Amino acid sequence: MSINELRSITTFVRTAELGSLSKAAEAQQISPQAASKALGQLEQYLGVRLFHRTTRSMSLTEEGQRFLDAAHPSLMGLEQALLGARQTKEEFTGPLRIVGPRTVLQSVIGPVLDEYCRLYPEVQPDIQLDDRIGNWVEDRIDVGFRLGNSPQDGLIARRLFPLQLIICAAPSYLRKYGVPKSLYELSAHRCSAFRRASDGRVVPWRVQVGESTQDHLINPAFCTNDETLELRAVLAGEIIGQLAAPTVAPLIRTGRLIPILLEHMSDHYSLFVYYGSREAQPARVRSFIDLAVERLTNNADFVLRSDELIAAELKQL
Repeated sequence: MSINELRSITTFVRTAELGSLSKAAEAQQISPQAASKALGQLEQYLGVRLFHRTTRSMSLTEEGQRFLDAAHPSLMGLEQALLGARQTKEEFTGPLRIVGPRTVLQSVIGPVLDEYCRLYPEVQPDIQLDDRIGNWVEDRIDVGFRLGNSPQDGLIARRLFPLQLIICAAPSYLRKYGVPKSLYELSAHRCSAFRRASDGRVVPWRVQVGESTQDHLINPAFCTNDETLELRAVLAGEIIGQLAAPTVAPLIRTGRLIPILLEHMSDHYSLFVYYGSREAQPARVRSFIDLAVERLTNNADFVLRSDELIAAELKQL
């Protein structure tokens, strides 16, 4: 049913209830001409006259009375459904479906989710962490987080912060194996790599070389598709890893990890929050987006300043 058909049926029912086409127009906040046109279109579509019309009154025909008896309950149910949907849009209850990559996201949105749940305890977050890019429509996603260098087509995106990819090692590793002075020297060191679960491929390190960002292939001594396991091995002094700043920033600040080869640190990618049309979002979704943007945009907890990185690198000397 199109919106025009709905208006025509509504005009018919209101006219029958109020006994006047002008009163039906006023009740719907449309002009008498629009109401007359809507009723005429309905009669033409059905191929029958619904009202007997005189200059002073309108009364239902036999066909009109039958149509009213059949249409009125359905129209009332539809109006209640529309009202319920509009009310639900402003309620802070129901599911909140969030997707994002396994890498990085847990440490980033965890505090935001904790705060949101305290503010809106009736909302039920449903978080799916997956490095693949799924179909947002089919998966009925409300909000998504993605790593990339540009927004995803067909969605609204807000950039939250640049993603620094930092080559780092534990002090114990550097004491045992020495400090690589160039990307070339990494071939003589024990390095870790991330293996994509989607296709099983080893992801090359993304490094800055001069003005460009390049893939740097390594021969991994340790390989996993779980960032937590990779971080554990790096902290144990077994390997050198390239890890994201949100994961390693607090460890670098406390000296548990040392950044190396800073001239090759890449920040080409950024973390984005994605969502559909803001006007159509339920209140629970809008509020989560607003909170995420407020708490995460250029958050210093997830981005290391140049002076911090240089000071931390000097600790190895």
